[in-house]
Amino acid sequence: MTMTLISAADLAERLGAPGVRVFDVRHDLTNHAAGRQAYEAGHIAGARYLDHETELAAARTGTNGRHPLPSREAFGALMAAHGVTPDTLVVAYDASGGMYAAHLWWMLRWLGHEQAAVLDGGWQAWTAAGLPASAIPAAAVPAGNPVEPGPSLAGSVDAQAVLDNIARPAFTVIDARAANRYRGEVEPMDPVAGHIPGALNRPNGENLQADGRFKPAEQLRAEFSSLLDGRDPASIVHQCGSGITACHNLLSMEIAGLSGSRLYPGSWSEWCSDPSRPVAKGA
Repeated sequence: MTMTLISAADLAERLGAPGVRVFDVRHDLTNHAAGRQAYEAGHIAGARYLDHETELAAARTGTNGRHPLPSREAFGALMAAHGVTPDTLVVAYDASGGMYAAHLWWMLRWLGHEQAAVLDGGWQAWTAAGLPASAIPAAAVPAGNPVEPGPSLAGSVDAQAVLDNIARPAFTVIDARAANRYRGEVEPMDPVAGHIPGALNRPNGENLQADGRFKPAEQLRAEFSSLLDGRDPASIVHQCGSGITACHNLLSMEIAGLSGSRLYPGSWSEWCSDPSRPVAKGA
């Protein structure tokens, strides 16, 4: 079974163990300094900060999206620099309902790392429980050997595959952006509004309860099954603005036991950078 979530209480019991690495990936797409500032003000004791703009993304070319994936080798080296080995339990958390943590979770599975989990409820759940926090940066650790990419545990598709799929459908795209962005009524992040033709819409915020924790597995299963309408979960490809919040839907499907869906990492920001690619609007 795919590892998905860990509760604040369960993480507290494991905190400080040598085989556990906790990463703080708090972030704000409109204020790139906010995540590190939040970390410096206070974080889970021992947690290490990773920046979605500078560490978890490759160089941007203007046509490869806002958060292009680094190479698996570069990402493996980053994990090794933080002391991660193939046996390490990696826990990611944020303060945004898990959207950034889910992206790191997916990247770890893409690398071939099995022991990865998202802190359910994130920073808010941790502080609400009165668990240990610190403003002291995590101590340096001996770098491990480069984490060699293993067989990937997470599938992905590229823009050409998505384009080909429009004429010859082999999979279904689910767009994780807000409904008004999907419909093309507003577009705060990218230069073109709309969505990939044929894509369905499941705003990732619908995966959460009011307290910021994920909905129970059975509820997620019922909601996604309704959206899939008989489609095989393995025939689903997730997409969003830049490949981050799409992972929230992918994680939610895994929590629900609907395993095997894939990611389009470039997502809308890559798709709309080429004016020859078709754009749809409306519901």
